[in-house]
Amino acid sequence: MSKKQLRPIDAPFVALGPSGVAIRDRLKHLTTEDDKVLRLVGEHLGNLALLDLKARCADGNEHSTDTWAARKQGLTAASSSRWAGSITKATHDQWALSRRCQLAHIQSLDAGVRTLMHRLSQPVGEKGTKRAPGGYRSKGEWFHKTRRLHTLEHRLDRARADRDNGVVHVVRGGRRLLNTRHNLAKAQLTEAEWRRRWETERWFLAADGESGKRYGNETIRVTPDGEVSIKLPAPLAHHANTRHGRYVLASKITFAHRGAEWADRITANRAVAYRIHLDVQRGRWYLTASWQRPAVKTTPLETARAKGMIGVDTNADHFAAYQLDRHGNPVGDPHRFFYDLSGTAQYRDAQIRHAITQVLHWAKRCGVAAIAIEDLDFTAEKTREKHGRNKRFRQLISKIPTGKLKGRLVSMAAEQGLSIVAVDPAYTSQWGAQHWQKPLAAPRRKMSRHDAAGIAIGRRALGHPPRRRTAPPQHHQSDGAGHRTVQADRDVRGREGTRPPVTERAHDSRARTETTRGTRATSASKTVRDARSAGTWVQDPLLITG
Repeated sequence: MSKKQLRPIDAPFVALGPSGVAIRDRLKHLTTEDDKVLRLVGEHLGNLALLDLKARCADGNEHSTDTWAARKQGLTAASSSRWAGSITKATHDQWALSRRCQLAHIQSLDAGVRTLMHRLSQPVGEKGTKRAPGGYRSKGEWFHKTRRLHTLEHRLDRARADRDNGVVHVVRGGRRLLNTRHNLAKAQLTEAEWRRRWETERWFLAADGESGKRYGNETIRVTPDGEVSIKLPAPLAHHANTRHGRYVLASKITFAHRGAEWADRITANRAVAYRIHLDVQRGRWYLTASWQRPAVKTTPLETARAKGMIGVDTNADHFAAYQLDRHGNPVGDPHRFFYDLSGTAQYRDAQIRHAITQVLHWAKRCGVAAIAIEDLDFTAEKTREKHGRNKRFRQLISKIPTGKLKGRLVSMAAEQGLSIVAVDPAYTSQWGAQHWQKPLAAPRRKMSRHDAAGIAIGRRALGHPPRRRTAPPQHHQSDGAGHRTVQADRDVRGREGTRPPVTERAHDSRARTETTRGTRATSASKTVRDARSAGTWVQDPLLITG
């Protein structure tokens, strides 16, 4: 029997810090005229953004600086030069995002086609292995999969043709909201409510910042005291209530989060981008400020390992975390931080942020400088072709928030002064359960497979193998040939300290002594205290002298 070949394991690395900041505040106490002007501006610029996106999609791969300049010139006449620049930039970003999604869709279809072709080539009922799936269970399933193969091949050919011709399919307002129109009863919406939400999502009220200009933005300007003013487009200039075609809102902005950082930035006239949007369900207007942060050098990996690490295993409903010292030894008990991902998108996001906050606060109390986490990507594991019958498993891995978790964790950890070390997720659960789950289990400590995986993740980030210990030197049992690679080094203080009692014996020693004493006696006592006598002792009242 040949030995199983393991795939190469990538080296751990320190994740890059956040590259931008976004804060938001509500526009309170708006007047009726303020609401009217915001709706008019958003609708007018939204129509311009729709036309510009249509023109950009029509250009396809023939896009050039000349076509971009012509589009911007046409938009400038209907708005302003800065509004036109913001619209064209948003159009380019949306088109580029659609191209990346198109490539990912092609790769997914190609993987599905290859999997189907392999399984159809196998005999019916052929068992699969861990590395390759087997054949289908019945002739009926085999027939239906041949039909699906033709469907996927047609979709793949059409997607590849669109990519070669520079054709992308973009829905301004969101494809999900568009499809909700056909399921209003399930979404608990009326046609009028859906229509208001659809039109609002297609508005455009965003302006990029510009360094050197007053308060970092000439189109949507926010002063240090919170006054918000908008440069109205040319067709709506008659609604201005101040000079130079500007409209000042009655609301005052006070950013509770990062307010000092934002104030320092606009005081220095550095670029800040603003976006105004309407929450239709709540009937509230919000303003979001965002800016780029300078590139920060990541902490070296050796520095991140100096104070130990927290190993975190990501699961569908909780984080399993374990603290390790710099030698890779587990410290204390496992910790679990639960979250619920069964609600709405906002509820799920709040649950993730709350769980990450708990992990970060615990890491600060432990005194470590970094958190180790798996670099997960389940894109290839969610396909119907690979796990068609195992629907429960596909739903399980789909619930794990890999992409959003990475962004949230990196940005929130940077604010706490912690580094994130990403490790290869290969075999962490398997090796953690094999080497750490049973040895660390005790009557007062429950070890799960996920807790053991957290130890394996932390050890991999620290540069240690997942095994609990290595073999001693070959020629004798002392340290003459060098120290064991997984144990504490010779210069570590306290390594020769008194060994604590075994956990199982320390907790139940008294109980075992009380229950077993006198249950079975030996033929002869081994101590004087326990020596037995057949007679009874009686004190004589008279002293015998003769």
